[in-house]
Amino acid sequence: MACEEQNCGSVAAEAIEHAPRGGDDGDDEHKMHQAALKEAGAEIINRPNSRGLRIAGWVIQARKGAILKMDARERWEKILGTPHLPEMVFGDSSLELVHEASGIRIHFNALDALHGWRQESLPPVEVPAAAKWKFRSKPNQEVILDYDYTFTTPYRGSDECLQVEEEEGERKLTPNGVVEWVQSSEKIDMVALQARDPILFYDEVVLYEDELADNGVALLSVKVRIMPSCWYLLLRFWLRVDGVLMRLRDTRMFSRFRSVDDDDPSEKKKKTPVVIRELCDKEDTFHALALRGLTSDPAMYSDPSVAGEKLQLHRQICEKLRLISNFKQ
Repeated sequence: MACEEQNCGSVAAEAIEHAPRGGDDGDDEHKMHQAALKEAGAEIINRPNSRGLRIAGWVIQARKGAILKMDARERWEKILGTPHLPEMVFGDSSLELVHEASGIRIHFNALDALHGWRQESLPPVEVPAAAKWKFRSKPNQEVILDYDYTFTTPYRGSDECLQVEEEEGERKLTPNGVVEWVQSSEKIDMVALQARDPILFYDEVVLYEDELADNGVALLSVKVRIMPSCWYLLLRFWLRVDGVLMRLRDTRMFSRFRSVDDDDPSEKKKKTPVVIRELCDKEDTFHALALRGLTSDPAMYSDPSVAGEKLQLHRQICEKLRLISNFKQ
């Protein structure tokens, strides 16, 4: 396995808050956090509905918004060409990572993820008759599941390369290159992730969620954590259709910060950051789990990290970011 879950799944409990919690312990923790930020040369970004960090040439921000309201849902339905959306879509929520020198922007949002769902268009999962009944929106309405109601997406994130230009005092972003992901033997640096370095920033952003009419869960979320030497994120699509199947699609990204001592500062702006991406897809039916002697009780699979240890591996790929740049030298 490219990345063990203790490296991301347990980060939430260890994350350092940006504000003191009160009391002596909270004050000490806050002081330690401020000292770690200063030593790393990091700057906190704290804006309405947005928080993040500026560090080593990267600007990383997590934005959180409310669930789409009816008028916004209708706009999205027109854009996507479907009347079907997850119960909870966080249209204004996103995670964005921008490398200022190269112009590389990696970001995660619900609309792009749902575009992926529409394009993949998996057949609807067959559900038992008892569960199928619960998908009725009206007591006497015939159940017709002619679309992928699990909202499974092949989405691995959105990326682009931008050039920042100033025109009449206004900041303008224009395309300035092509970002590609090429297969690579290089993997995420597990030693760096397991180091006892302070966590400078952590957040989790939910992009969309559906409880499948109380028959399970479909959830797309992204977590990020930043340490003095690197950043790491996990984009996860988690699906559990009770009594039928479970599906896990994980995308992990990792980038180690360059040290100024390692590079000639005059050449630094021409450098592309090294970003590693690992894709891992797992899936299993409850019937297959039972045949292997594992429990088929859905209640035992509420935690996707635990469930993922039981599911069959379908795909695992390591990739590296490559930038075909059009920089104006």
